[in-house]
Formats: sequence, structure tokens, C-alpha cells
Amino acid sequence: MNKEKDLAISLPVQISELARGLIFATTCILSFFVPFLLGHPQWLVGTIVNACLFLGAVLLPKKYFLPLAILPSLGVMARGLVFGPFTYFLIYFLPFIWLGNLVLILVFKNLFSRLDYVVSVVLSSVAKYLFLFAIASVYFKFHFVPAMFLQAMGLNQLATAFSGGLISFIVWKIYQQRQKN
Repeated sequence: MNKEKDLAISLPVQISELARGLIFATTCILSFFVPFLLGHPQWLVGTIVNACLFLGAVLLPKKYFLPLAILPSLGVMARGLVFGPFTYFLIYFLPFIWLGNLVLILVFKNLFSRLDYVVSVVLSSVAKYLFLFAIASVYFKFHFVPAMFLQAMGLNQLATAFSGGLISFIVWKIYQQRQKN
């Protein structure tokens, strides 16, 4: 019981277990079904997914981070299997996409406890971008993936992370205003 209490105290907001469960369910549903149902354009899907990742980092304890990091790419993969065409290149990237999402979440969570929200968004977005672009560059260099993955795992990731961070910032500010009233 003390461990659960310590987890709740370390969060930037105090929310009930029910609210935490609803937030987790909502972010998981959006993280999976937005890529599954929409698929494209990447800027829209990635922005929504990254907003969920940022909000999850702020509102949820660490035990929820792994599902949030994994579900978006599973949604993309399921879409490719159900609606086709499935790209086998995605399989090469799955563990790194999961790690990239975890990098975003963990860097943001750690920085947010010490820095401004927007600064934390920028730095965690850059960390995710650098990680995924480095992996894509290595894969491209060894001819595992075509050049299009350099863009998909490069500047597109940076742009959607920034955009998702901006949306999460707006939601966070609205939440803070409602808590004051």
C-alpha cells in the first residue's frame, strides 16, 4: 500500500485510482485505434499518438508506460495486416519504435519534474528523433530498409513529437485551469 501511495505522490497531479484507470484506458485506446483506423497521414496519426504519450507521462505512474509505448506500433502493424499492404520493414523497427516511445516518455517525465513543460517537450522530442533516426540510418547503411525510412524515422518523428507535445501542453493547461476553478 505504501508503494502505491509513493507512486501517487510522485505524480505532478493527484488523481483517483478510477480517474487514473480512465486516463490509461483512453490513452491506450487512442494510441492503438488512431493508427489502426486512420493509418495516414503520418503527421496526424503521429501527433495524436505523441500527445497521448506526453499526457500519459504526466498523468500516469511508470507502470503504465510500457503499454503506451507499444500499442501505437501494434495498431500500425494490425492495420497493415487487416487492410494491407503490410510492410515487413516495420518488423525491423518495432523494438526500436517501442524504445523511442519509451525514450520520449521517460525523458519527458524526468525533465518535467525539473523544467518547464515546453522545454521538456522539446528536449524529449529531440531525444526520440535522434534515437530513431540513428537506427534508421544504420538500417539504411546496411541496406535493410529503403531511403524513405530515413524521413519516416527522422524529421517526421521530430515534427509529430513537437506537435503532440503542443497539443498535450494545451490539454495540460486546460486541466490546470479547471483544477483551479
